[in-house]
Amino acid sequence: MAVAGPASLCLLLTLLLFAAAHASEADVLLKFKAAISDPTGTLETWSAANGSPCTHNNTRWTGVICDNATVLGLQLENRSLSGTLDLDVLTALPNLRTLSFMNNSFKGPMPEVRSLGSLKSAYFSRNRFSGTIPDDAFAGMGSLKKLHLSQNEFSGPIPTSLAKLPRLIEVMLDGNNFDGAVPDLRQKSLQLVNLSNNALEGNIPPSLGKMDADLFAGNKGLCGAPLNVQCNTSSSPRQQSSSPQQLPLSLPLPLPLPMPPPRKHSTFGLIASVAIAIGVTLAIVVALLATRRTSQVHEEQLGRPPSSKRPIKGGLSEGNLESGPNEHVGTAAGKKAARDHDQGKLVFVREETERFELPDLLKSSAEVMGAGHLGCSYKATLMNGPSMVVKRLRDMNRVGKEDFEEHMRRMGRLLHPNLLPLVAYYYRKEEKLLVTEYAAHRSLADQLYSGDRGTKNPTLDWPTRLKIVKGVARGLAYLYDELSMLTVPHGHLRSSNVLLNESFEPLLADYALTPVMNQPHAAQYMAAYKSPEYNQFGRTSKKSDVWSLGLLILEILTGKHPANDSSQGKRGGCDLVDWIKSVDECEWSVQVFDVKLTETKNGEGEMVKLMKIALACCEGNVDKRWEIKEAVDKIEELREIEENGVDFASVAINSEI
Repeated sequence: MAVAGPASLCLLLTLLLFAAAHASEADVLLKFKAAISDPTGTLETWSAANGSPCTHNNTRWTGVICDNATVLGLQLENRSLSGTLDLDVLTALPNLRTLSFMNNSFKGPMPEVRSLGSLKSAYFSRNRFSGTIPDDAFAGMGSLKKLHLSQNEFSGPIPTSLAKLPRLIEVMLDGNNFDGAVPDLRQKSLQLVNLSNNALEGNIPPSLGKMDADLFAGNKGLCGAPLNVQCNTSSSPRQQSSSPQQLPLSLPLPLPLPMPPPRKHSTFGLIASVAIAIGVTLAIVVALLATRRTSQVHEEQLGRPPSSKRPIKGGLSEGNLESGPNEHVGTAAGKKAARDHDQGKLVFVREETERFELPDLLKSSAEVMGAGHLGCSYKATLMNGPSMVVKRLRDMNRVGKEDFEEHMRRMGRLLHPNLLPLVAYYYRKEEKLLVTEYAAHRSLADQLYSGDRGTKNPTLDWPTRLKIVKGVARGLAYLYDELSMLTVPHGHLRSSNVLLNESFEPLLADYALTPVMNQPHAAQYMAAYKSPEYNQFGRTSKKSDVWSLGLLILEILTGKHPANDSSQGKRGGCDLVDWIKSVDECEWSVQVFDVKLTETKNGEGEMVKLMKIALACCEGNVDKRWEIKEAVDKIEELREIEENGVDFASVAINSEI
């Protein structure tokens, strides 16, 4: 009988420890599940029959976030869960970084998050937690960046231990019953503190004085900047409410002010004139928000102009807008609808952006840029200002105001050279608009398929296409890093959502919209939901965006739209992958690559490498598919040209794919 050597024993011990660790993670989560109420069975996938909670970065356990085969977080939002949330059992998960139990029915005191010392994000908004939070509840949580406790029933003072968290970025405490003074939060990393609709009083600390006044609204006892309320002086409610930042656009009449009694007829005439003027103005804005679907625009081709190509003069309210039966400005019913309309206002998410309002957009000339399943887009050129793109989002009527605004603020903080920046947003129950910057060369789809419409857009050569691929990969990797809590950080990566600036640098658009989309609509139309794992198992994965990246690269290399591969006579993104695999590699330059690319000299070897990278990203087996980091690293190694038949790339990919 052979005796195992030290190396074999070491390997065996390592395997046993690995198995024990994962069995332990499963046991921990099952104990946590047993302590809460799950009336709808949403956690039925939490079972030992489904194996370990994490396999690499994937999981079959609902709401479990995995990284490197360990549990990184729990995202159990909107699950109808209830009971008392006891987090002590989760202390056995040393790699736990994020917890989200938003929009459930948990009750009881503030959960003991302090025991989870490595936690970075804690989301407990919209539950039934109550009582006073101990002052030292967050002591020692040096890693905590985001704390969301909105819309609960907490009372008492805000814990001062929050002021000692060095990495704090977001604090959402709105919609509770907190009282007393506002803690002096001086963290340089702090970006958002929402204390609205509580019972706080006293002077707002100077460290928070530059934040939006709306974040402190609903606290009658608060004073100081940014509120228009002076401390230690008497201010009438009328004076407080007359701040320009607080006035909604939907006010039917100006606020009443004391006036000497004028003549009866002149007073009546003045009020009537003001009412009519405001009614007409609001009716025009209503017209802005009811856009016309146009069949002349290719589905989802954001950068493709309609066949008429005529700019719509006179503002967004003319020519490209449809009116409902009660929205005609000239009718009494239309005026009443305008008066009753909850107008809202544009909310800017970037301080450095020059401010403008909806009336400014109304005055500008507009051009329809595209219409698709996610919404219609318009280019609006401001008077004496830049061009902006206004996108009206569809099928988001179920998204609450708090959720929408919270996510928009998160998107507003994203900053990368290859992301199209969000400038502002507009929220109303039935209407949601996003305002972004304008990209000079429109979309990648417009450039790839411009020849189909006989236009004279410049040809995309190999160096330009490689630059676009690298920029897209970098932008996507950034989204993976900054939005790690999302299963699909982009969600809708396709050529129509890759815009190009003056130098043909790519800008990712329509990213990170899955949290505010209606799930059935997202599943039907968004790119990540076309991935093999969703077709097979009915769910996306952390690699679904990688699959979309691979498909986009294939589209760039072949010049063929993955949803309309005429050479195969079929429809569907997977057809393009299967077709390429069916062609011998030696024939790719003749049969597969875009004919415009074959004109490039000394670049074919790099094109072949990029094609293989794309196929590795499009691997149907999600466990074999590349991670985003591996894909980006390989893409970065590619060069624009080869010299004397020798690649500049230092790593041969052929042997690895």
